[in-house]
Amino acid sequence: MINSNYIQRGYFSIGVENISKPMNLGNLIRSAHAFGANSVFTVNPHPRVTENQNRIKKSDTSKSDIHLPYFEWQKIDKINIPKGCKLVGIEITDDADNLPNFVHPIQAMYILGPEKGSLSDETLKKSDYIIKIPTKFSLNVAIAGAIVMYDRIKTIGKTTR
Repeated sequence: MINSNYIQRGYFSIGVENISKPMNLGNLIRSAHAFGANSVFTVNPHPRVTENQNRIKKSDTSKSDIHLPYFEWQKIDKINIPKGCKLVGIEITDDADNLPNFVHPIQAMYILGPEKGSLSDETLKKSDYIIKIPTKFSLNVAIAGAIVMYDRIKTIGKTTR
């Protein structure tokens, strides 16, 4: 449940490219629901993800599937990005902006890379921004997504208190 004293500015969606573990997707969806995402999505998910909805639901104890729209695209160029919305790739690259210095767009779609890999070249090219979490090595995809969503709330959300 979202804190009733929290006011979200703008909107955001979060997704994963080439995800292969249903439990990771379920955890990310649950966090997205908790942080007030407007939708979640995947790009080219592994068949075991799309075929194992029960495993996704097992890790998503908030029953987000009845609260959040879920979109699935097979290719990054098929994504319907709303007018004015910015695609933010989350990936460890030399030229990525460090998350603590990043100014989140008010309208954003965040996309993470797969568990054992990176965002595709096509996704990196399509992204308006590339950001990275300044860690020694990559994090679990659901945890990385939660950190980015928390940073968004911390920097552009506000409370009524």
